[in-house]
Amino acid sequence: MNELKAYHRGELELKAYDDVGGVARRLMKTNKRLAQDKADWLAPHWARQAEDGRWHILGHAAHKISNASLFRVDEILEVYKAIRAPVLAVEASDDSPGQWWQGRFTLAEYHERLKAVPDVRLGHVADAGHMLHHDQPERVAQLIREFLGTP
Repeated sequence: MNELKAYHRGELELKAYDDVGGVARRLMKTNKRLAQDKADWLAPHWARQAEDGRWHILGHAAHKISNASLFRVDEILEVYKAIRAPVLAVEASDDSPGQWWQGRFTLAEYHERLKAVPDVRLGHVADAGHMLHHDQPERVAQLIREFLGTP
């Protein structure tokens, strides 16, 4: 609840940057694998220059808030069981749940929960972390094409 209150007080606003290069540097700080050329290309797609001349991330500050709803694993597993479409779960070689959840949610728990989905296919992306679509875009695209059955 403290995060929600802080959000409503405007305390979780996303940082603005003086130039698009600052956005690129921010992307590279978060993702050590992101090369300068990719960061330079991605930055103007990830942020927009506002009337004040500063570059603002196109995300939303609410993204920083932990889910205020009580998460009930048994309910989620029932929802997963009801999924009727094929699902592609793409996983990076780095242990993203371990990094972001710091032991509160593990990769093993993720795999266990996926077993509830009736038709799930797991794709792996080597040499990638949380932003695997930045790290290995060609591999992610290949997995999606294979999943969809398109060349």
